[in-house]
Amino acid sequence: MTQGRDHDTDRPKAFTAFGLRAEAEKLAPGLHVLATPIGNLRDISLRALSTLAAAEAVIAEDTRVTKTLLAHYGIATPLIAYHEHNAHQVRPQLLARLSGGAALALVSDAGTPLVSDPGFKLVAEAVAAGVAVTSVPGASAVLAALVVAGLPTDRFFFEGFLPSKSAARRARLAELATVPGTLVFFESARRVAETLEDCAAVLGTREAAVARELTKHFESVRRGPLPELAREIAEGEPLRGEIVLLVGPPMEGAAEISEASIDDRIRAAMKTHSMKDAAAIVAGETGQPRRRVYARALQLAGERDI
Repeated sequence: MTQGRDHDTDRPKAFTAFGLRAEAEKLAPGLHVLATPIGNLRDISLRALSTLAAAEAVIAEDTRVTKTLLAHYGIATPLIAYHEHNAHQVRPQLLARLSGGAALALVSDAGTPLVSDPGFKLVAEAVAAGVAVTSVPGASAVLAALVVAGLPTDRFFFEGFLPSKSAARRARLAELATVPGTLVFFESARRVAETLEDCAAVLGTREAAVARELTKHFESVRRGPLPELAREIAEGEPLRGEIVLLVGPPMEGAAEISEASIDDRIRAAMKTHSMKDAAAIVAGETGQPRRRVYARALQLAGERDI
């Protein structure tokens, strides 16, 4: 069979997998949003490889990272850098090419695009312009972490990165305390101990997991109640690599929890924490509104002072 070639270059549209050279299938015009491995280069589909090879160009957040992936599979498709620093300038050029009938592939550094990367605006504007947008699914750090964490997966909320400052982080955690599902965060290795401490202070003794270097050689998952995990990681060797932090949902039946039980929890928490922190902890554990718990803590504190 004659190997397909680009209309504007003499580049062979093919890839190499399992030691065999394969011809890429013809690619329909439009933007192809393509997931790439989060660590292990083998975690990519044959469809994804064919799409990367057949595309007129690959739009990448970091061309150095994507170049390594393409080279591993013998793909010679040109790369276009698209990141937060040049998106405003490059996006109109990409949209013009797409409107003209080009077939382009969009990837992130790792995993599924549009999850904590600048691809959203490009996809949104492509859709608005009537350009076909196709998903080529694959690896995702969020889903990879969920399936090994041992926490409920029927409902989950992906937050991305929490604020870097503790006060803002705790405020955001308090807003998330009533979400009826597993919370999923990305976090840097240097900040994960502090974030776990804040999670324990605001969300209480919920079950949690720290997934590190997923799909890579040093992959590890630590599980346990938030306070224990926070202490273990704070006292252990500093973590390295990519980290996904997961926190289980509020206790089952939080909506029906009795007033007496809430009062008991507030009293116990106020023995070792400030009223504000105690209210945050109980709200996090029970899923009750923080303002309501704090108001009740004020009442209980007043009764204690009488």
